[in-house]
Amino acid sequence: MPAHMPRDISGGIGLASVVGMLRLSPCLSRRSRARGVTLVEVLIVVAIMALIASGVGVAVLKYWGDAQEKTTQANARAIRGAVKTWWIEHDQGECPGVDQLVSTATLDRDSPRVDAWGEPWRVECTDGEVTVLSAGRDRRHGTLDDVRIPPA
Repeated sequence: MPAHMPRDISGGIGLASVVGMLRLSPCLSRRSRARGVTLVEVLIVVAIMALIASGVGVAVLKYWGDAQEKTTQANARAIRGAVKTWWIEHDQGECPGVDQLVSTATLDRDSPRVDAWGEPWRVECTDGEVTVLSAGRDRRHGTLDDVRIPPA
């Protein structure tokens, strides 16, 4: 046993001296310093998180668009029903707009006055039939994405 090692009462090397040797070991001190996270590891984790977030975002956008279209269809049906109710008390030759339906309390005042894309409704009345139109996602009438109640 080396002379510079402290001995415990029984004459052997004490536990405290073994722990002290481990702390002084150059190999272990390098390992303890290497326990931190490197910039490369952080960047890898951030890149993985960005890939996951983009995948979720793409999936959510599809459902968001479907929800907008279904909401627009439901609101158009409500407007169409309100026009038919309005005709009970008024002349069928007139075609009321959304604002007029709200002002006469035929349509709830909390009903949206624009479609899901922020465009105003177009209400057309011909031969006792009501058609409610929305320009759709592209905000242009006469395209394939238009919402029309009842369907053509």
